Amino acid sequence: MTSVSHYDNPQGVIPAVLMPFTADMGINEKAYRNHLADISAVEGISAITINGHAAEVASLTVDEQFRAISVTKEVLQERVPTIVAVYTNSSLEAARIARKAQDEGANGLLVFPPEIMSLGGHMRPEMIQEHYKRITDASDLPIIHYQFPLNSNLAIPLPTLLELCERFPSIKAIKDNCGDGNLHERQIRELRALDRQVRTLTTHSGWLLGSLALGCDGLLSGAGSVIANLQVALCRAVKAGDLNAAKAINEKIYPTVRAFYDHPLLDMHNRMKEALVILGRWEEAYVRPPLVKPTDAEIEKIRRCLAQAGLTSETLYKKVA
Repeated sequence: MTSVSHYDNPQGVIPAVLMPFTADMGINEKAYRNHLADISAVEGISAITINGHAAEVASLTVDEQFRAISVTKEVLQERVPTIVAVYTNSSLEAARIARKAQDEGANGLLVFPPEIMSLGGHMRPEMIQEHYKRITDASDLPIIHYQFPLNSNLAIPLPTLLELCERFPSIKAIKDNCGDGNLHERQIRELRALDRQVRTLTTHSGWLLGSLALGCDGLLSGAGSVIANLQVALCRAVKAGDLNAAKAINEKIYPTVRAFYDHPLLDMHNRMKEALVILGRWEEAYVRPPLVKPTDAEIEKIRRCLAQAGLTSETLYKKVA
């Protein structure tokens, strides 16, 4: 295996970056480099994730994903760990992506369960076991497993999830998006109680304060492309047990929840792109079809929410007191 610095202890704030496109739907590499530089300069982040949902990975070719890995490592070097998402229905392709990520110097992987596993509304546990075997045979990079919402039919049942973590020591953390508070807390507790503790990173950005207070070790979220500094401040306040400070920071975050995560949820990252244009960090916001640009009325709503949150271009990535 290629020798790289492994990100064995995922915790804290891990933004998932967006992918800027040009008007003709190509990748805007210059804007991507600038975006990476902006986020990596946020004091207190733990790592950066690329090629995930926030980057519209479903519309990226494998070659584009590979190029994103190379560019990201050029920009970040070893200053900030790079986590590469593995998003594909093919276990063979997943292994190839994992191998490429390691060869390019990535520090960890974020593994998505193949969507084909939910075909017909049923899941065979042995399929996810086989998927992970292919990936771990190809790479020894640390893994964060993406736990999908319960209503997606892609959420791994808790007994299978625990078995998966025990069988594959490369799994160091779960990015939890189960959407159920009771299950969320139970997973946190049972993953922590394993002989080899597995950490929980929340992506419940709609109720982030409550989720962190349940005992998560950090968060991994596309909203970090816009409000990573607020997320860092919130994580630190929760970790310090300072509820008043945490509530005050959450008051700043809440308008961005309304800006990004209102119905329909699938537009969340489109809205984040528009927010960066409004705040003067991006020149343009294009999404690849079938995603579509938010309406003028929705963009105006985003503008109002950002103002309510007190966000400006000058303060966007600065440390929150």
